[in-house]
Amino acid sequence: QVQLVESGGGLVQPGGSLRLSCVASGSIFRSYAWYRQAPGKQRELVAGLGIDGSTNYADSVKGRFTISRDNAKNTVNLQMNSLNPEDTAVYYCNVRSVGFVNYWGQGTQVTVSS
Repeated sequence: QVQLVESGGGLVQPGGSLRLSCVASGSIFRSYAWYRQAPGKQRELVAGLGIDGSTNYADSVKGRFTISRDNAKNTVNLQMNSLNPEDTAVYYCNVRSVGFVNYWGQGTQVTVSS
């Protein structure tokens, strides 16, 4: 059974940093990603990481966010720097199994406000 456990959200001032983590277990995964959904908006891809190490980012976060994986801990991380109020959203961890099944975490709230 696949389980995703997210952590690291919270309240941060503009210009600050947060690190989100997602512990993934229960299967072998081919790709990892972080999505976000702000109130009244559609869920959008923030950053993706392929099993080959390739990464992709939304234009709005390029140069500020970094996705990475800790194989030993089965964890995928999202380091977020230079946060601004437009980054406020619920952030979701997403993994895709080798059978191309998508799994989602429960979501963690990130609020950027002074």
